[in-house]
Amino acid sequence: MNNLLIIVFIGFGATAVMDLWSIARKSLFGIPLPNYGMVGRWIAHITHGQFRHNSIAESRQVTGEHIIGWTAHYLIGTIFAALLITIWGESWVHNPTITPALLVGIATVLAPFLVMQPGMGAGFAASKAHNPASARLQSLITHTVFGLGLYVSGWAVKLFYSM
Repeated sequence: MNNLLIIVFIGFGATAVMDLWSIARKSLFGIPLPNYGMVGRWIAHITHGQFRHNSIAESRQVTGEHIIGWTAHYLIGTIFAALLITIWGESWVHNPTITPALLVGIATVLAPFLVMQPGMGAGFAASKAHNPASARLQSLITHTVFGLGLYVSGWAVKLFYSM
């Protein structure tokens, strides 16, 4: 199987696991689903030179922001899967282990903490959020679940690949 296809399957699979967690989290704990439309709005504004917003929700709406955000969400998940395989090699695909997947998953929380949240007006590591500690914890849990998704998706690819 083509390495790029493997990376896409693992990245999409891990991102889907993270999305399923968000749905479960909403049902179990009443925590709102992420709004990837706001990510799309932020990305669209970046293409016009505006990298930082006081509040992305108050920034001008952009046509197609939901599609842009959801596409970016899955592309970013795929990039992180590529990072995992680049660091641990193709041998990880042949024998997925949980530690590298969790390490990459947990490390991915740096993207929202250092780039997305400050750019979207929430401050460094959600420091300007209504409840920063809760926002940070939810981000860490969600990205840990993404790491578990990398592991599960790695095993799914391995099982499919060995057929």
